[in-house]
Amino acid sequence: MILAQDNLLRLDVHAMDYLIIFIYFAFVLGIGWAARSKVSSSIDFFLSGRSLPAWVTGLAFISANLGAVEIIGMSATGMQYGFQTMHYFWIGAIPAMVFLGIVMMPFYYGSKVRSVPEFMLKRFGPAAHLVNAISFAVAQLLIAGVNLLLLAKIVNAILGWSLEATLVVAAIIVLSYITLGGLSAAIYNEVLQFFVIVAALAPLTIIGLNRAGGWQGLKAAIPESHFHNWPGSDISGFDNPIVSIIGITFGLGFVLSFGYWTTNFVEVQRAMASDSLSAARRTPIIGAFPKMFVPFIVVIPGMVASVIVSEYVEGKPGVKPNDAMLLLMRDLLPNGLLGVAIAGLLAAFMAGMAANISAFNTVISYDIWQTYVVKDKEDGYYLRFGRLATVVATVIAVFTALIAQNFGNVMDYLQTLFGFFNAPLFATFILGMFWRKMTPSAGWMSLVCGTLAAVIYWVISKFIITGDSGVFNLTGQGTAFVAASLAFATAIVVAIVVSLFTTPKPRNELVGFVYSETPKEVRTDVLEASAPWYKRTVPLGMLCLAMVICLNAIFA
Repeated sequence: MILAQDNLLRLDVHAMDYLIIFIYFAFVLGIGWAARSKVSSSIDFFLSGRSLPAWVTGLAFISANLGAVEIIGMSATGMQYGFQTMHYFWIGAIPAMVFLGIVMMPFYYGSKVRSVPEFMLKRFGPAAHLVNAISFAVAQLLIAGVNLLLLAKIVNAILGWSLEATLVVAAIIVLSYITLGGLSAAIYNEVLQFFVIVAALAPLTIIGLNRAGGWQGLKAAIPESHFHNWPGSDISGFDNPIVSIIGITFGLGFVLSFGYWTTNFVEVQRAMASDSLSAARRTPIIGAFPKMFVPFIVVIPGMVASVIVSEYVEGKPGVKPNDAMLLLMRDLLPNGLLGVAIAGLLAAFMAGMAANISAFNTVISYDIWQTYVVKDKEDGYYLRFGRLATVVATVIAVFTALIAQNFGNVMDYLQTLFGFFNAPLFATFILGMFWRKMTPSAGWMSLVCGTLAAVIYWVISKFIITGDSGVFNLTGQGTAFVAASLAFATAIVVAIVVSLFTTPKPRNELVGFVYSETPKEVRTDVLEASAPWYKRTVPLGMLCLAMVICLNAIFA
């Protein structure tokens, strides 16, 4: 079961709250139905026909990440580590999002590929493509299970249903609109969900801070280290402050962050649905501006919960950090606002899981089924297969949710997955983009060896070496940081060594895929030169970086 038998998280939901939730779902299904009329081909279903403006894809980009995993997981991490959690946003997101927009989106969008694995196919060949496609598909099913588990927790809190029943109901909710309208339905719902989430969490943060005695009252009640980002020893697991800073900057800020934001098709897919190269480049940067302020309505509630929620104050057994947000809603929100908050969490769940499922059905349809199983069918066949893949993926996610429930803090689980899959992919991708001599054989071997290195380290840390043993069994999320760093380093070394003994692709086949072989006019949108600064990628990116540097300095 999700909850202990004492029903700690049962929310006092009234008719007004149910009405708000019902209205929200009416909008969600209405968007899915409206988007259905625009789906006439597979490119419409999987990539919205590449027709959406930058502000829509930008908000969808951030909303796809602002799922229940982000809200529940980051509030749980905020309760445990306080402002050190801000690293996941200010170090672990913004720089990579800016890099994606300025440097990498021209290659994704300009090459007209339909997915990140397809980019790997054209750069490295079938072996690397298949390894990447399979690992990505597996990762999305595992992460979708996390989102499904968290929605089940919300429904359990409202209705008291069992885990099994809530997982099935939650799965049906997602299927109801993704199978109708494809990516367009997902993206437009994500824009709606972004505003619903903010409307839900902002009042909870304000009321919670007031109940805790304001900012000074909160500071007096929790450890001083929880109000500073650096050196972040609690979250990194390293006692030495210099080692901690290096671990956070390299393990999280570079390997995990760039690995996630620049190669994760869940996010990149939103930018690829844009109506122009300029819009695609600006998409992650537009998303970066709200992203840097999201922790104030996600992390702070977790900190507040540790102070004012009786179960945490009294140290009751069986209460997990993942429960922080719901316990705070239970104790603070009056009816009406409670309905908005529940709708916000439901919105967060659907934004996250819809992003996972829509990315999964694209990769499984284009990169695996069409490429290796059933080739050269009419477009309608792959459209139908994509819808079927959506159903199958959602059913599998029900079972992967049972895996996720074994983690007290889902962020520990997610960071472990990112270390396995994203870190070696980023190493392979970035080296191949800037080094033309990297070979197809090096592409797939670096992916496999990097993933194996991370898995072996994790197995040793969890099951073989016990106790405090240097870089093994680190507290906080240090194990995930080390696993990701090891995967990245292993992938780089293997790629270089293998490339020295194998043959690279001819230079003419690398145009659009390797930086030095791609003319500047292909990598930039000439129309941007005459646009005002706020519509140009580089000035927006520099402003974004300046703002996040200021935030790091203020809360250092």
